[in-house]
Amino acid sequence: MKLISFLHQGNPGYGVVVDSELVVDLTPVFGPEAPDLKALIAGDLLSIAAQAARTETPTLRLSDLELLPVIPNPGAIFCVGLNYSDHVLETGRALTDVPTMFLRTAASQVAHHQAIVKPPESSQLDFEGEIAVIIGRDGRRISEADAWSHVAGYACYNDASIRDWQLATTQWTAGKNFWRTGAFGPWMVTADEIFPGQRLTLTTRLNGQEVQRATTDHLIHSIPRQIAYISAFTPLRPGDVIVTGTPGGIGSKRVPPLFMKAGDTCEVEVDAIGVLRNEIADESVGYG
Repeated sequence: MKLISFLHQGNPGYGVVVDSELVVDLTPVFGPEAPDLKALIAGDLLSIAAQAARTETPTLRLSDLELLPVIPNPGAIFCVGLNYSDHVLETGRALTDVPTMFLRTAASQVAHHQAIVKPPESSQLDFEGEIAVIIGRDGRRISEADAWSHVAGYACYNDASIRDWQLATTQWTAGKNFWRTGAFGPWMVTADEIFPGQRLTLTTRLNGQEVQRATTDHLIHSIPRQIAYISAFTPLRPGDVIVTGTPGGIGSKRVPPLFMKAGDTCEVEVDAIGVLRNEIADESVGYG
């Protein structure tokens, strides 16, 4: 299934994309039992949602909806840095035995076709194509062997970063959390459609030019390893998001540097998931 969160005529909802354009609205199907996609996942209702997708008549068109970040209200967004060897090499850092972690806030996110916003404080807005994992089951100290059973699904992610703010100190929080810089979408593909450990290809394009390409078999710390590591220090909850790392090719390490600017379009594509597309806009023009 492809599950989306959206606004329709100003009202929040969620549903299943049943072909390229039609959507089954799940909001009235589940009512207060599951008022949003996070609650659907937490209620272990994905199989019932799949049945509804087969039996309910689509009442919405995708083009009439404003998409929201896949999980608009995550309990936590865990991001893994320096997790492809070519990216570690281009940054001049050393490989580490444990994942490098930082957190994002929900307010820092945008959805498919919403603008990634470049703040006036910096001209160094950089792209980072990534794969997001959405957690489906509670867990603490999850073993790597059990990790896949805790995954609800997958999405594309652009962990767009304000590089000078990120690198001004040893902590990355500021540069990774500017308002409306992290793109999350277009939908969640449920885990039953991507088998555990399936080799996925991640591609990032800026204005149609390919700037990043990698496959998940080049992750330094695998998805099960990330789940095990994070759940060792905190419980993972349904709807939590793990952003699994970006490959080499980032704009700040190019000669000359290649940063995103207003009017650009950035795409993150993952085979078996889809394409996340965002234009870039200046915050001073209609934002903030």
